[in-house]
Amino acid sequence: MAGTGGVPTIFPTILYDDAKAAIRVLTEALGFTAEAVYEGDDGSVLHAELSCGNGRVMLGSRGRGGVFAEAMAAGGPAGVYVVVDEVDAHHARAVEHGVEILVPPTDQDYGCRDYMARDAEGNVWSFGTYAPGSSG
Repeated sequence: MAGTGGVPTIFPTILYDDAKAAIRVLTEALGFTAEAVYEGDDGSVLHAELSCGNGRVMLGSRGRGGVFAEAMAAGGPAGVYVVVDEVDAHHARAVEHGVEILVPPTDQDYGCRDYMARDAEGNVWSFGTYAPGSSG
């Protein structure tokens, strides 16, 4: 695998029926930053990239056609884990914006603290202090 100088090499990709609403929830309630949003003439989201820390998720509108859209047509919800420093503050922000919380902030036996939420289209988002691949 090519070295990337600290840039992630895995990017979750999710299609939404209402990608614009998903972008609003991810940015306003869950702390992501919209790095790029490209819309089609019909207002659909062709491609968006949202960042959180040094990670990114790519998303778009479902039903636009094309090979990826066809492959994802019957795709179910996705699960995405995001590392955050302040789990309780992050959780409070999500609650304030009406995000469905599946598991409140919890200290895990392996030393991390995390919580789990579901977005409006069924994707499960976990936010916690565990950083896969880190030494500490």
